[in-house]
Amino acid sequence: MQALQSLHLSSSPINPFHQKSHNATKPPPERVSFIKASSSSTASAPKREKDPKKRVVITGMGLVSVFGNDVDAYYDKLLAGESGIGTIDRFDASKFPTRFGGQIRGFNAQGYIDGKNDRRLDNCLRYCIVAGKKALEDADLGGDKLSKIDKEKAGVLVGTGMGGLQVFSDGVQSLIEKGHRKITPFFIPYAITNMGSALLAIDLGFMGPNYSISTACATSNYCFYAAANHIRRGPYHKEMMIRKTASRPWDRDRDGFVMGEGAGVLVMESLEHAMKRGAPIIAEYLGGAVNCDAYHMTDPRADGLGGIFMHRERS
Repeated sequence: MQALQSLHLSSSPINPFHQKSHNATKPPPERVSFIKASSSSTASAPKREKDPKKRVVITGMGLVSVFGNDVDAYYDKLLAGESGIGTIDRFDASKFPTRFGGQIRGFNAQGYIDGKNDRRLDNCLRYCIVAGKKALEDADLGGDKLSKIDKEKAGVLVGTGMGGLQVFSDGVQSLIEKGHRKITPFFIPYAITNMGSALLAIDLGFMGPNYSISTACATSNYCFYAAANHIRRGPYHKEMMIRKTASRPWDRDRDGFVMGEGAGVLVMESLEHAMKRGAPIIAEYLGGAVNCDAYHMTDPRADGLGGIFMHRERS
């Protein structure tokens, strides 16, 4: 099982961080800070980076989800314990043993993707592009404001388990039923995992690091780690990165995964860069580490040895 064992995020109160409001009439809900869990009572906390060029902050959030595309509305529903899982109706699932999932309904990419590409792209890619642009808007970098940054020093990292499965599935079906001449030329490009980050970068003109990461459940954390390291090592300034009884990963009676769809993107940049442009800072990334349990495809080690080694290295 590949895992990022420790990820530290802090909502920092220090000046000159600005308190960010997503809704002028309603204060945003208090977001949960992530607290380091020690593997032993003697483990020391990681040293806080002091160089503003190497301190990494989060300045924007964007998402596409079963609860819609508004970050605060999404967070409110999570706090209320609402489930976004429902019956699948995009295709006939009646012959399958599982007929529910996290299906997005009523998605609209107008204003974010041009009509031609919106009709052509797999949903996987549409979600990525819209979430990415919404994250930039949230970071006060929407529209013409994008000219505030050096695009040669801005990169895109997108973590995903797979690429566009609908395009891939349709391509295989066309090959079997109609022959190779009927396969769309986008069959492979839209099916590979890095096309989301590539298309977003092409659209925005970002010329920094651009690739995808695929490490199962730990993918998002690996993206945090990689993006922060790009910023700290330079010269880059910015990275982009239910049925009520179903899934419940922390429940004693949990009964497996539930498939779903969506995208979430964060804007990460150096503290120095964020302060220079007066960015609305949401949180600071303090650090993390990566390792492998070398144990099982999905189960963590019962003895916690991977986590212990990781904390020992960080201490």
